[in-house]
Amino acid sequence: MSSSPLRRTALDALHRSLGATMTDFAGWDMPLRYGSERDEHVAVRTKAGLFDLSHMGEIAVTGPEAARLLDHALVGNIGSVGVGRARYTMICRADGGILDDLIVYRLGEREYMVVANASNAQVVLDALVERSAGFDAEVRDDRDAYALIAVQGPESPGVLKSLTEADLDGLKYYAGLPGTVAGVPVLIARTGYTGEDGFELFVAPEHAEKLWRALTEAGAPAGLVPCGLSCRDTLRLEAGMPLYGHELTTSLTPFDAGLGRVVKFEKEGDFVGRAALLEAAERAEKNPPRVLVGLVAEGRRIPRAGYPVVAGGEVIGEVTSGAPSPTLGRPIAMAYVDAAHSAPGAAGVAVDIRGSHEPYEVVALPFYKRRK
Repeated sequence: MSSSPLRRTALDALHRSLGATMTDFAGWDMPLRYGSERDEHVAVRTKAGLFDLSHMGEIAVTGPEAARLLDHALVGNIGSVGVGRARYTMICRADGGILDDLIVYRLGEREYMVVANASNAQVVLDALVERSAGFDAEVRDDRDAYALIAVQGPESPGVLKSLTEADLDGLKYYAGLPGTVAGVPVLIARTGYTGEDGFELFVAPEHAEKLWRALTEAGAPAGLVPCGLSCRDTLRLEAGMPLYGHELTTSLTPFDAGLGRVVKFEKEGDFVGRAALLEAAERAEKNPPRVLVGLVAEGRRIPRAGYPVVAGGEVIGEVTSGAPSPTLGRPIAMAYVDAAHSAPGAAGVAVDIRGSHEPYEVVALPFYKRRK
């Protein structure tokens, strides 16, 4: 057990004043829920929710060779990302194992922001510093430079529009632009982890509380509520979005995770993990690895990460994430299963829940897609 005190976000006192249930998440004291996690989940699906995501790890990569460094260090083609755009990518070990999945924002010609998962921020920072040797570029830990507030849900564009003159209508998905929201300078990104439309607002910590309060007030007529990490997890699960440590680990390559599309072999120059990932791609083509699928319960028992998936008395896979789905009204799970049992509707698939084989329907991911 770590004896170091939990890190607190700039909004810590505000969460406590709202009666949040707090939890240790990756060394941060974070709000798990404010009231009913089901109500918070439904608010994001139907109206709007407000999240504190200040635990995420921001890393600046700047300089004449920033793009070349990122193309070498990450599996994606980062040099092709336009200024003001963002890209989902991964950082892998030399053996192809996934160290983390990332979003990279190109803020300027020579300026990028890499956003890592809270649990992996230090690992990613260390890897980028190590991989920067020989490049005319600087890697800087910017975790203390930002608080991160997300507003997510169908009402979120209207809520945000009432507080900014930035061109939100022109802001595409996976793009970002600097702007002013409620009189506070922010980077407005149209990204999120809920399956809904929404925005992530990168702001200086000293302005975080003012921004949160302004969004709360502007969003009240639209039904906006504060939301914790618990509903963030059920939202991303319904949207079929992977979570590091569950669907993604160092023992899996992007090809094992069904995310081989993020690996860009055609980009110029070598990159860390390239040789191993070429082999992984060839292996996956000849002998398909286990496939990440959705499972929907026929009963009420909830599957948890690590539970075996079975068919015909044989173990055919393992649950990676499971929870009750407020949208479907039934328990759901993501699981890696043998390719032979991965087709939607595959017969005889069950989850071994403490010795009882509970029947589950295999479905294609995601479980939920928002109406455009």
